[in-house]
Amino acid sequence: MKQKTELRHIKQTNIDTQKWDNCISKSINGMVYAYSWYLNIVCPDWEALVYGDYETVMPLTQNQKYGVSYLYQPFFTQQLGIFSCNKIDEYLINQFLDAIPKKFKFIEINLNKYNRLENLNGYTIKENDNYELDLIENYENIFRRYNQNNIRNIRKAIHNKVSILKGLMPNDIFGLVKTYGKIPGMKEVHLNMLRQLIAASIRYKSGYLYGAYNEHNTLIAVGFFVYSNNRACFILSVSSDEGKDLSAMFLLVDEFIKDFSNRNMILDFEGSNIDTIARFYKGFGANQFRYLSIRANNLPFPLKLLKN
Repeated sequence: MKQKTELRHIKQTNIDTQKWDNCISKSINGMVYAYSWYLNIVCPDWEALVYGDYETVMPLTQNQKYGVSYLYQPFFTQQLGIFSCNKIDEYLINQFLDAIPKKFKFIEINLNKYNRLENLNGYTIKENDNYELDLIENYENIFRRYNQNNIRNIRKAIHNKVSILKGLMPNDIFGLVKTYGKIPGMKEVHLNMLRQLIAASIRYKSGYLYGAYNEHNTLIAVGFFVYSNNRACFILSVSSDEGKDLSAMFLLVDEFIKDFSNRNMILDFEGSNIDTIARFYKGFGANQFRYLSIRANNLPFPLKLLKN
């Protein structure tokens, strides 16, 4: 990047979504969360920073509360940040972050794993864990790297006659999701958002909805995966109490791995900083990666105190 003047802040209505999506598609770090159709669902009023002719971009997932504009990390988007067809270095990252409009008085967002920084003036930086499994090998080789706990739980699910069905539709799963899938902070609006994401991803032929059923044909676990850029993101996993008892999610993930092994694809488990969840992902042979969260509080007093 040679001139700051080439970096523009663009409001949502003026974003060229065709050029935007073309950038994400060709980016070395493209992810499904950054496509315009995905952003339109999770943050309808998103804005953007754009360099040149959409060679490098950064979505600004913004909202307003009490008349104050802020940037936040939307539900169902683990990583955003800067996406580029070219090399992403610390200088480029700083240029983009410096260009975030001053109207955003509070910023709490996640960058992606290619947006690496040692330090950043004016921001608090936190590292988060993510786990990824390369599916390029055949299933037998991948299975050999499962740990004994995961293998034992897969066999337990099979022994208890758990079966996996693919190609479910949104209406098939929402009874289970509403009862067992509550995430801290999740409201009805987020369930509607999830419904839209599933429907849109199926329409774009990039969504995969897996269900685990007990021997009486009752749905006991659900997994939702979205694919783009040779990466399948594990957006949602929900198990009923019976599903947990029968280790249904172990079998569901194993079935997905079996279906998509031997392909140039990464299974992105989406986290986690929680030890028990991380052990579940690592048990499939997934490798750990880090991505950054950044936070800046420039709210006026006394709002500043409420967010500290």
